[in-house]
Amino acid sequence: MKRTIFVINPNSTQAVTEAFDRGLDCFRFAGGPTIRSLTLAEGPPGIQSQMDVERVTLPLVNLVKKLDLEHGAEAAAFVIACFSDPGLHAVREATTKPVLGISECGLLSAMTLGHKVGVIAILRQSIPRHMRMFGAMGITQRIAAELPLGMEVVELSDSTRTRAGLLRVGTQLRDAHQADVVVLGCAGMAEHRQWLQDQLGVPVVEPAQAGVSMAIGRILSSW
Repeated sequence: MKRTIFVINPNSTQAVTEAFDRGLDCFRFAGGPTIRSLTLAEGPPGIQSQMDVERVTLPLVNLVKKLDLEHGAEAAAFVIACFSDPGLHAVREATTKPVLGISECGLLSAMTLGHKVGVIAILRQSIPRHMRMFGAMGITQRIAAELPLGMEVVELSDSTRTRAGLLRVGTQLRDAHQADVVVLGCAGMAEHRQWLQDQLGVPVVEPAQAGVSMAIGRILSSW
């Protein structure tokens, strides 16, 4: 039976979806599940506040219910591709299929690669929201620091500026905070993962890749 992983961008910026979708090509292999990246049309341009998180929860639930109904058993897993994991627990209540949040997956993956995890946020106001999540996961002591890039989601399309910021913040996390693994705190940074890892010399985790990797594992283990 054909199996599909639906990777859902909760913001309405198609460029973000396209960026992380390109980073998922390495998980597309013969005999493996199909990976479909979708954009939530009702979402804001970026998930940048707690209000944004709350606004997209019900639209995400409704979309997953719709996909579940339309595709049945073919819909094998859902990945919420935003580092705030918006609607994660509500969506899990809406389906019996695996639902993975890229923040949880990215952080768990990072902790298998290093002891102290540094996180690159897009904006300073994102950090308190993420810190609450780290606390709920019980991993605060493993977080070396989270530092902001100082760019809004829609600005990440400027690759030159984004890479300059990623290198600046990543270097600070590595050298000033002793992070031995770095997590990209927004799916819109996806295409820069390998470049940043080469520049920093420490593992860099792209959370959408981590989420899809875990989804594939869940699917294959059930075959």
